[in-house]
Amino acid sequence: MPLPSAYFDYPLRRPGMDHDRYAYSNLFKRKPVLWPDRARIALWIVPTLEFFPLDMAPKGVKPPGGLERPFPDYWNYTLRDYGNRVGFARIFRALEARGLKASVAMSSRLAERYPHVLQEVGRLGFELVAHGIDMNHIHASGVSPEVEREWVARSLSMLRRLSGQRVRGWYSPAYSETHDTLDLVAAEGCDYVCDWVNDDMPYQLETKAGPIHAMPHAYEISDLQIFHFYKYKPAQFVEQVMDHFDLLYREAATSGGRIVALSLRPWISGVPHRIAAIEQVLDRMSRHGGVWPATGSEILACWKAQQ
Repeated sequence: MPLPSAYFDYPLRRPGMDHDRYAYSNLFKRKPVLWPDRARIALWIVPTLEFFPLDMAPKGVKPPGGLERPFPDYWNYTLRDYGNRVGFARIFRALEARGLKASVAMSSRLAERYPHVLQEVGRLGFELVAHGIDMNHIHASGVSPEVEREWVARSLSMLRRLSGQRVRGWYSPAYSETHDTLDLVAAEGCDYVCDWVNDDMPYQLETKAGPIHAMPHAYEISDLQIFHFYKYKPAQFVEQVMDHFDLLYREAATSGGRIVALSLRPWISGVPHRIAAIEQVLDRMSRHGGVWPATGSEILACWKAQQ
């Protein structure tokens, strides 16, 4: 039976993107960016501290690392909780020993329940990034704008109150957003989001509350992707991250400054058999001249000043 003539009609078809959040842009035709002291690489390290509630209910979007067994799933719960009890300290110590800055993405319930972790963030002068309420609150289709607005406001207000920081960055649990997330996050005063992973440099996103910016979170070299999903060995993690770094370092010599983002989860990278690989990566990147360790807000401010 032939298809009806209107089958291929699509009233929104037009040249360009399939949404109106940003316009197409070729990275290699943009104005080059100059980092402080003429650095080639802005090194953006993002430890991600997630809270997985013991009573996680089944959701349409299952967060990576989410609890799977019948309640109470102590096995999965304690595997994830290891990062907030032990693993985070190993990652923080590795950064402190090398004098490196970080932007710590944190669930607001974790900040509330683990005050010693938040105190360490403050002691080390790390930037705090909002990572939602917890990994049981996934911003996805089916969540009403009213409910999501309350989630965003609750997460940000809790982190701001407990830390005393302005908290200008947002990273949705499981990288998941609704059609309204950007509008709500921008309305709450955030400057950047980490969920849009389609570039190597920042770019502007349009929202109902004004512009916000996507920061290049480099999902492909995150420990979540390499260790948890690809099942790579520590040596392979080092190889893949350094291949990423080396290419961008060479590219920056002719195309302007680049960003290397390293996303680390303490329940993955903070275990004894992997932390040495993290330290090796940090050492190898730091040995290069022209590497500027910075927070997400510092990188974005420098980039925006040159646009």
